[in-house]
Amino acid sequence: MECDARVGDGLGSVAVAFEYRVGDILELSCPFTEARVTELTADDVHVEWPWWAVDPDSDGVRWNGVVALAAGPDTLGWDREVFRIQPAAGELAPDAVCRIGIPPTVVHVIAVRNLDPPRVTGWLPRPRREVVCLRAGQSLDAALADQGSAFDPEDDIPRRVELLFRPYAFLEIGDEVADSGGRAWRFRGAWDWQPFDGAEPAAPTWPLLLLTRDGDSDDAAAVDVTEATLAGSHDEELARWNDLAGLTPARSTDE
Repeated sequence: MECDARVGDGLGSVAVAFEYRVGDILELSCPFTEARVTELTADDVHVEWPWWAVDPDSDGVRWNGVVALAAGPDTLGWDREVFRIQPAAGELAPDAVCRIGIPPTVVHVIAVRNLDPPRVTGWLPRPRREVVCLRAGQSLDAALADQGSAFDPEDDIPRRVELLFRPYAFLEIGDEVADSGGRAWRFRGAWDWQPFDGAEPAAPTWPLLLLTRDGDSDDAAAVDVTEATLAGSHDEELARWNDLAGLTPARSTDE
């Protein structure tokens, strides 16, 4: 089957190296690059993608070198995509040369998936990871099976990624801590705390004491965690995240 790709099927090359985490607030950008328009529809502008190569060994999927981009604000997928077209779709025609890129765009990460083996998409490089993001101002809806757009940090697109904020950056996934009330917790993510006692509230009170990291004590890391939580609170960390993510503040966990 020969097909066009869609932006969000797995895009991106990162300018800085770090392990992505759910809750990360990122700013994405990509220099605008010339591309030839192959087709225009009511919803999409189809362009020859300047950054990928056809995968000669893909089974069942034969990519034709074309990617479909949402044509404008009133079209399906516009609010999910981060790539934009210059000039506007109404000024383009088949065989015209346009420019595609990402203006500085703030997003927040809602999922990180490792793809082993790499996903067969019809293009190269094959995606090995998938970082799924929502644009600032968009909130995760657990009732929806598919939200946001995804990119692969090891792709060949000259995407620049700046980490603006990581809630609980001083903790690592799997850390075990004790809070100021003496309750023990396992850190599974900024908004995914597992209390050992199973009681409410479902967020720790600061300051925190690191008990174990990777199953062992770590005195240096314990000092860092305590110093980072001497001031502030879980609710303040959440409020800062909400502000950068462009979302309505969540209700306080202390209420």
